[in-house]
Amino acid sequence: MSTSNITLTSPELEATGGRAIRLDEFAGKPVVIYFYPRDNTPGCTKEGEAFRDLHDEFAKADCRILGVSRDSLKSHEKFADKYDFPFPLIADPDETLCRQFDVIKEKNMYGKKVMGIERSTFLFDADGKLVREWRKVRVPGHVEEVLDAVRELA
Repeated sequence: MSTSNITLTSPELEATGGRAIRLDEFAGKPVVIYFYPRDNTPGCTKEGEAFRDLHDEFAKADCRILGVSRDSLKSHEKFADKYDFPFPLIADPDETLCRQFDVIKEKNMYGKKVMGIERSTFLFDADGKLVREWRKVRVPGHVEEVLDAVRELA
């Protein structure tokens, strides 16, 4: 269980699928929001593919999936098209959601300190309450664990 005060609210943000999204429009159903560092990188691609491959199982549980990174909408559209992602990817170049969810962390990249997205996933129940969060996510087995948590909500 989470002790965080993160809520299912946001300003309108650009997303794949040709429309802007506000998080509160997903209230009434469980929603998974996963943050990933960058489009078209090996770990981020594997994570997106895992959510894609289990998308029907999430849908059976009446759960929505949203992916978020700092990449542009154009980058997201190419990424989503290339890997046939059936869920929206939200473009957050200004880090609005990233900061709201506190996923911008100092990382060490090739010996340099940089600020970047820490791979994280958040599960909200149908009432819009944050019920689970995963930080410093390792991709193998993660999406299955999230799906198990979604099924426990039923």
